[in-house]
Amino acid sequence: MDTITTDKQGPRESKISTLPMLRLLQICSPSLPVGAYAYSQGMEWATHAGWLKNEAETCDWILGLMRHSLGGLDVPILARLYRGWKENDIGRVKYWTEFLHASRESAELQAEDNHMGVAMAKVLGELGISQANDWKTEPVVTFATMFALAAVHWEIPIYETCVGYLWSWAENQIAAAIKLVPLGQTAGQRILSQAIKTIPEVVESGLSLQDEHIGFLAPAFAIASALHETQHTRLFRS
Repeated sequence: MDTITTDKQGPRESKISTLPMLRLLQICSPSLPVGAYAYSQGMEWATHAGWLKNEAETCDWILGLMRHSLGGLDVPILARLYRGWKENDIGRVKYWTEFLHASRESAELQAEDNHMGVAMAKVLGELGISQANDWKTEPVVTFATMFALAAVHWEIPIYETCVGYLWSWAENQIAAAIKLVPLGQTAGQRILSQAIKTIPEVVESGLSLQDEHIGFLAPAFAIASALHETQHTRLFRS
């Protein structure tokens, strides 16, 4: 059983050094050429259906998914992928990659994760991380798989790795919401400020989960993503 231990006293002061911090900023940057901007993860259909009409509803949607979807699935699996790369246990890396892929609840969510994973593998290969090259042709690869590889290679601590992963996801979701709901830029910053308050607790909770507790249930999210696959007019790929 994989069990990830962390400081039980709550969110802690970061001790990450300068170079790993800058590498973390690099892999969290919107300029990273992995196509994250092209995906809304079902939000486009949710706005089309009238579920998200204002700032408060959008904030509830984004923070709810962060707490329950990413906190119960992505964060603990990211930690296990990180450990697999750190210990050079490719079997473990492939196991948790396939677990995460299978947990995506619609075809477009699986396609998104695979596309971003392959794109990230190409970027990392070009940046000199040779282990990423083998994953450019793997039938199943996720963005978290390659994000964890980059973090281990550049010695970014696991806690900060998870914080950066959640930050990047939240920033992309808010950018999509500004276009779709629509929201003003300042409203987006207010939601991002709420995400900043939420991220540390989500990381702490996700890192404490044991294998049998990994997972989540978000029926509306799954329905929105599945219906978006056949939405007649859309801006986003998912």
